[in-house]
Amino acid sequence: MKRLKIGVLALQGAVSEHVEALEKVMKKLGLEGEVVLVRKKEDLSDISGLVIPGGESTTINRLMLKIGIREKIIKLAKGRLPILGTCAGAILLAKKGDEQVKRTGTILLGLMKMKVLRNAYGRQVNSFEVDVKIPELGSKSFRTVFIRAPVIEKVWGKTKVWAKHKNKIIGAKKDNVLALTFHPELTNDLRIHEYFIKTILKVPTS
Repeated sequence: MKRLKIGVLALQGAVSEHVEALEKVMKKLGLEGEVVLVRKKEDLSDISGLVIPGGESTTINRLMLKIGIREKIIKLAKGRLPILGTCAGAILLAKKGDEQVKRTGTILLGLMKMKVLRNAYGRQVNSFEVDVKIPELGSKSFRTVFIRAPVIEKVWGKTKVWAKHKNKIIGAKKDNVLALTFHPELTNDLRIHEYFIKTILKVPTS
């Protein structure tokens, strides 16, 4: 099996938590490989998967454009590279954003046919945690952490609902790309990172 090399976009946001979670899962599954920080185009070479973390979508977008990796990420995704986007990462994966997104001038990656609502739950003080049943993860609930979180208003085409809370879409999936409006890296539950790594393992390598 090819040695894993999982990238975490390290321009801004909750980077170290994703790195730690991915390393723990790789160790648990007995997999050889490494987790690398992606700060320039060259860091995307030969990666097996990519995490776009939570943070500030406007800032991450601006920095992606500045270092010239936006088009490379789109190309890799279209080549079936598994990608996990959380919170701000989910916003960036979307095809459409609400007026808040438009006002910031954020240029979305457009990899998933979905519309996102930025800061749908309000400000930082409105952050919350809740147990959610996610069918793909089994019968045990997953503790979801929402911090200035977006909501996925709707999905269409090949993009499908992956998780919901109170009739709001909090997770969507399209082929190799998974978008979550919450922060799985801020819990001790590694099931989502394990799900992502197992997605990587299923992708044929050339």
